[in-house]
Amino acid sequence: MKTDSKIYVAGHRGLVGSAIVRNLKEKGYTNIIGRSHSELDLMNQQDVRSFLKKEKPEYVFQAAAKVGGIGANSSYPADFIYENMEMQNNLIKAAHDFKVTKLLFLGSSCIYPKNCPQPIKEEYLLSGYLEPTNEGYAIAKIAGLKMCQFYKKQYGDNFISCMPTNLYGSNDNYDLNNSHVMPALIRKFHEAKVNNESVVEIWGTGKPLREFLYVDDMADACVYLMENYDGEEHVNVGTGKELTIGELAEMVKRVVGFTGELMFNGEKPDGTKRKLLDVSKLEGTGWKYKVEIEDGVRMEYEWFRENYK
Repeated sequence: MKTDSKIYVAGHRGLVGSAIVRNLKEKGYTNIIGRSHSELDLMNQQDVRSFLKKEKPEYVFQAAAKVGGIGANSSYPADFIYENMEMQNNLIKAAHDFKVTKLLFLGSSCIYPKNCPQPIKEEYLLSGYLEPTNEGYAIAKIAGLKMCQFYKKQYGDNFISCMPTNLYGSNDNYDLNNSHVMPALIRKFHEAKVNNESVVEIWGTGKPLREFLYVDDMADACVYLMENYDGEEHVNVGTGKELTIGELAEMVKRVVGFTGELMFNGEKPDGTKRKLLDVSKLEGTGWKYKVEIEDGVRMEYEWFRENYK
């Protein structure tokens, strides 16, 4: 990409998209465009085609998605598979038809089988059964990365995909019914501290292992891949480090300053027991994460206190 190349970031107001915009601006890119949902409905095929035909972006970051935590994924699987497939199908096909120079599709580590070997290599995709609690979302993301591969194979389009681990950071979703574990914990502990509560309930047993990547590191990896990677295979993006949900809860409790007790509710689902990405492929190209998790939690909590109402 050149600094004046026209770059469209789909989902530019979301967690990942807003971080990509920040990263692009920091690197000197000056011609970045985005559209809010009210300005452009990515589920409307004709609107997407009209937008790309008129604006003619050279590069596209597909960071728009319907996302949520284990509760939302379990409750609304039809919505997750339908809405995500509609958005990505419309955008990828239009990017082909209107000759976008390069497109980066963002997936998720939930695309991998529930019980595949750890750490998870890219080639483990489609080697076993998915985790039932987020199967709808995972199937949509698998379809997206395969669509990019097939357009590259059949037509030569430079469409690439990356699969991030669990993300967190500024601009996150803190809805307790639909959010991921990190923002949910931050809000729970903050409100418990403000309200002088003595106990915070944590979903599940606290035993599952998870890997977390600060969203600005993820954005940096996306821009790096757009600048440097043209391969057909998707690329894992993460830290290669993990901790239990219980350890994460203790960390967030410490950062927030909550002094009460934790209560793990084993009647709530744990999800996949372990999900650690093998990031040797990406690190082998020269990219590596920068933000350690406790530093990232501090930054997210600072953003939360300043911005969340």
